[in-house]
Amino acid sequence: MLIHCPACGPRSHHEFTYGGDATIVRPAPDDTDIARWQAFVYDRENPRGDHQELWHHVFGCRHWLKVTRNVTTHDISAVELLGPHAKDANAGEAGR
Repeated sequence: MLIHCPACGPRSHHEFTYGGDATIVRPAPDDTDIARWQAFVYDRENPRGDHQELWHHVFGCRHWLKVTRNVTTHDISAVELLGPHAKDANAGEAGR
């Protein structure tokens, strides 16, 4: 599987570390609702089709990426750079 890093270009997924589900919303640190925290920690969907994931380019530029990947076919339809330099880099990556 190739991941097109906006900073480095196409790279093997072996250069990256999976960082988890990019769609999960963390409760506020001062939220004391145990049910909300339990859902955040334990409740996960097992989607079929396109899903947004976090990937860390450990053996490259070390940026975090949000990758939209079909979990059935592993086809990647979008990659977005996250962090302070994301706006500049993602502007040149439209359509990838």
